[in-house]
Amino acid sequence: MKTPREILFVRHQNATPKLDTIRREVLKSEFQNEPSIPFYLNLPLMFWRELIFPCRRIWTGLAAVWIFIFIINFSQHDKSEMMARKSPPPSPEMILAFRQQELLLAELIGQNEPRDAEPPKIFSPRPSSERRFEILTA
Repeated sequence: MKTPREILFVRHQNATPKLDTIRREVLKSEFQNEPSIPFYLNLPLMFWRELIFPCRRIWTGLAAVWIFIFIINFSQHDKSEMMARKSPPPSPEMILAFRQQELLLAELIGQNEPRDAEPPKIFSPRPSSERRFEILTA
């Protein structure tokens, strides 16, 4: 008595040549349609397929965070620099007033007189036998 597997195998055995023909045609068309592209031209596509596409949600999230940071940074931009660039140079009266204020401040604070610095102490290493050890007791 034949097993069910053997019965199915005999019944579908005549389909094997047809399936082999279909398989060859598909493989033949796949290899003929693929153009031979140099590696360096295919690199951006490989980069997209391997790094970007599998993690597109993560990259989208990172892009959204960077856009948010850019918007916050742009909205916090200090406009006083722009105003300072546009303002005209100070008038001679203003310059004179600033110099008078500097002189008054110098009189109040006193002159910065250079002080004589102490000469640096010369460090001469001693042999370990001549070192003094001080023991501090509490």
